[in-house]
Amino acid sequence: MNNSTSINTALCLPASDLVALSKGRMIAALSRTFVNSMQQFALCPVDEQSSSLPTSINLWAKLEFCKIYNNSEDIEKLAQLTIWSKEDLQKVLQERYKLFLLCLRVFRSSETIQFQSDYLNQSKIGSFIKLPDFLAANHSTPVLINEFFDQRKQQLINLEAPLHPELEELQEAVSKLDSHQGRDLDEYLQNFLGWKSISSKKRSSEDLNWIYEIDSLGKRSKELDEGKNNYQAGTDFENIVHQSLAFLGFKVDASHSGGAGGLDLFCSEPYQLVGECKAGKKIPRDTTQQLVRLGGMHLGAEHFLTSKKLIIGPGNPTSDVLKAAAQWKVSIMNPMSLEKLVHLQAKYPGSVDLIELKQYLEPGQIDHRIDDYVNKVLERINLRSHIIQVIKRYLDNVQTTDANIDILFGVYAGSNPPKLVNRQEFYEMLIELSSPLAGYLGRVQGSDRFYYLRDLTID
Repeated sequence: MNNSTSINTALCLPASDLVALSKGRMIAALSRTFVNSMQQFALCPVDEQSSSLPTSINLWAKLEFCKIYNNSEDIEKLAQLTIWSKEDLQKVLQERYKLFLLCLRVFRSSETIQFQSDYLNQSKIGSFIKLPDFLAANHSTPVLINEFFDQRKQQLINLEAPLHPELEELQEAVSKLDSHQGRDLDEYLQNFLGWKSISSKKRSSEDLNWIYEIDSLGKRSKELDEGKNNYQAGTDFENIVHQSLAFLGFKVDASHSGGAGGLDLFCSEPYQLVGECKAGKKIPRDTTQQLVRLGGMHLGAEHFLTSKKLIIGPGNPTSDVLKAAAQWKVSIMNPMSLEKLVHLQAKYPGSVDLIELKQYLEPGQIDHRIDDYVNKVLERINLRSHIIQVIKRYLDNVQTTDANIDILFGVYAGSNPPKLVNRQEFYEMLIELSSPLAGYLGRVQGSDRFYYLRDLTID
């Protein structure tokens, strides 16, 4: 349903509540009165402190229901389902004697209304106001998809405890981290908890398009790219290598960024990695010596010798490059191999284990070793996908919700699995798949019984 309408009435809410509603963190709001006639309205943020900045509105909501609460047991359950503490709700209850709770289906508008208002203050929270202009409203961009919203709505109606309160606390802490890995984990947790919107997922997919430029930027040179000189081509490739390694989980030192006399690449965690990035048709014959000289100068001989050393560049290295690489224990990787690793990490977050990858960073050309590693990871994922499907089919066939490890291992052994494993290995994989951050299987608390939650899709 994409029919548009216009709204010029807004419910005033604390800015922090609006942030939670916009992220799908909760689907509830508090009103000063019982609401049943106004079915849709904009959502207007009110800051805790007065501000001279104009107010911006780009969210609107459809009212699902309004309920009244006034007992302490319900207040405690509501606190578990929202960002409000029990103390906050009790304070509101003391002031108003009743809580008027609105269940809201929140949508994003394609436009934003901005206006300056001196009367928007704390006293307006929970009340409705008239807007100076109309806000366009349609149903095409909900914050939560239907499946997740219906689940959360039922949870709110029945005041059911959240399924993963510990993960919700973890997500709140992770959301404050200003790092690439923190944002990735935050997105993963929101998706797992059912707070992720269709539009956000679509943007995330689009944001990963840069991955498909790694190889082409590595092969780019002045001859192949009109309007770009060799220096710019090299800088672009160096930047995307930094981005790629950070995406894989390395801590990339931003102070090392090439240039005249500069070291192209240095990673400090989870282990030291020093490198040179070469864009163009081939790796220059003196690249290894350049890496040794710059690495030793910037890091010191001891740190350089104990670091993993990497050259990333196109083509087949010359015999001079290979000979020096063997002498100084330098790995040589084609840009396409780096693209394969990043693509694997994007498709299956957390699948690239940098500590395990370290042993594949051998002296010399390592593209075949990277292929070995990628295939090894894909085999593991395929095995786990098979296990999940076996458990799902078995539980469906016998019409039960869970089963113990011995039964499941027997079913697995007779399923023509892609790989034979022993009982202990199988058990460890069930523990892994039933961990909160994986969430493919569930485990009955205090037992060795497991149940199916969701598929691990293999493309």
